Amino acid sequence: MSYVEVPGEQVPIRMWTDPAGVEDVALQQLRNTATLPWIKGLAVMPDVHYGKGATVGSVIAMRGAVCPAAVGVDIGCGMSAVKTSLTANDLPGDLSGLRSRIEGAIPVGRGMHDEMVDPGRFEGFAEKGWDDLWARFDGIAEAVKFRQERAAKQMGTLGSGNHFVEVCLDSTGSVWLMLHSGSRNIGNVLAEHHIGVARGLPHNQDLIDRDLAVFVAETPEMAAYRNDLFWAQEYAKYNRSVMMALLKDVVRKEFKKAKVTFEREISCHHNYVAEERYDGMDLLVTRKGAIRAGSGEYGIIPGSMGTGSYIVKGLGNEKSFNSASHGAGRRMSRNAAKRRFSTRDLEEQTRGVECRKDSGVVDEIPAAYKPIEQVIDQQRDLVEVVAKLKQVICVKG
Repeated sequence: MSYVEVPGEQVPIRMWTDPAGVEDVALQQLRNTATLPWIKGLAVMPDVHYGKGATVGSVIAMRGAVCPAAVGVDIGCGMSAVKTSLTANDLPGDLSGLRSRIEGAIPVGRGMHDEMVDPGRFEGFAEKGWDDLWARFDGIAEAVKFRQERAAKQMGTLGSGNHFVEVCLDSTGSVWLMLHSGSRNIGNVLAEHHIGVARGLPHNQDLIDRDLAVFVAETPEMAAYRNDLFWAQEYAKYNRSVMMALLKDVVRKEFKKAKVTFEREISCHHNYVAEERYDGMDLLVTRKGAIRAGSGEYGIIPGSMGTGSYIVKGLGNEKSFNSASHGAGRRMSRNAAKRRFSTRDLEEQTRGVECRKDSGVVDEIPAAYKPIEQVIDQQRDLVEVVAKLKQVICVKG
């Protein structure tokens, strides 16, 4: 489908989904966002749903301003995936051992490493700027300085909620590795700190929703936020890089005889800010639950833990600010899912996937999410599908 345009106070709201299918509270958030004086455009992805302040699945372009709630509290959250030389025939019939070794290598939930991971020990780890990232820690908000040791030990860890590590198969039987995580606790505390600062600024006092408080250009508060934001986005990128290195290490050891090789990694943020130019204007584009889908750019759009995911290539549609959805998107809250579904439902909906099937992840049950095929179909003018993946192992915190 192409987009549907809904009137907004400052800008029209371009929606890549049927507005009638969007929850009322999310639609109201979008209308609230369209009232911001600094806004120059608002695009809504097919996985749209209610979030704090700004809607998840929204792309907001502003001139001279940025809204921290439009980034979200998991700054830099995103996806990484890599195709391996393994095929389905290389995998054992019982995948529980491989899942256990992945969980042993990558801490999940609130877990962390005993010591900071040294990326120099990984074969082929070529991320530049690692030392610079940590050298710049002294320049971030004083309020989070005490978190440095924890941030170091959480580098290369998964977290919980909708974060995951997966082993997948594509339609040709090739094995892929895929993971989803962000900036862990340090990104969360930085986000909450700056959202609090923004809410107290004079120019935000008359906003229709104070959770949409913004920082404006050429102010100390904006400079401080941009500094910390870009640091946290880098932390998130490195977190995924270290996790992928740990995952590759497990796979190499598990399949020594196969001498596994890996293609180039695909990686993308879906909670972040970028400086981009549209209609002759330099804009700050926030994507909260959306990926960049510039022409030819690879991206990852995951479904739920029992359905599958898509590797896509962007079509460069400027009406969406070169964006696409970040996943299937929730169709019910976590609490609603826990009330409605049982562990038996979870077992049924994740049949054939080696994963947790206990009450601690019932809120992640596939039925709590929108159908990923429908979400992909609604953005055929934003991305083209390169590969469809189906998980055989899913690790959650």
